[in-house]
Amino acid sequence: MIKNIIFDMGQVLIHWRPYMFTSGYGLSEEEEQLLIKEVFTNMEWPQLDRGTISDEDAIASVNKRLPERFHPIVADIISGWWKRPLVPMEGMESVVKELKENGYGIYLLSNASLWLRQYFHRIPGSQYFDGHIVSAEHKLLKPQHEIYETLFERYQLVPEECFFIDDSPYNIEGAYMCGMPGAVFHGDVEELRYNLQNAGIKLL
Repeated sequence: MIKNIIFDMGQVLIHWRPYMFTSGYGLSEEEEQLLIKEVFTNMEWPQLDRGTISDEDAIASVNKRLPERFHPIVADIISGWWKRPLVPMEGMESVVKELKENGYGIYLLSNASLWLRQYFHRIPGSQYFDGHIVSAEHKLLKPQHEIYETLFERYQLVPEECFFIDDSPYNIEGAYMCGMPGAVFHGDVEELRYNLQNAGIKLL
């Protein structure tokens, strides 16, 4: 029987796409694509999520690959993207609230930098969470099995009694290999509701 629901954050609780954070700087489309490539699709971003590089070192490393005019923008994105308005994933706050009211434990398991605790309270539904595992605080990343085991150990959870919601099939597979069932979230809340109910999870 499922007793706990585990949520990812980006593209589950909030919309999170790189282009959301490269706009507003007066860049051309080509320049924005270059910025996305160098900031979000190189090693610095996962290293920030793993907690193995500082903001300052990540900024310096990215800036080596970009013209000087980009440098202030790189610093602004890496150290402050989360200061922009966070866009809620439609319908997800209601799902979290319903699950909480039905007695389920609600937890976060996110690949995110050390900044997450600074802004998590701004995410709709965050008030219902019973605990958080932030990857950078543990020097681990999903889908490493150790990060799931850290969640279970920290909150004394039984894997088979948990259900994991993440937008990455690799992360769901990682959870499954640790004994925790789950479902890939494709941005469709009605599909998610069906998957939860199909797993025997009660919603209002």
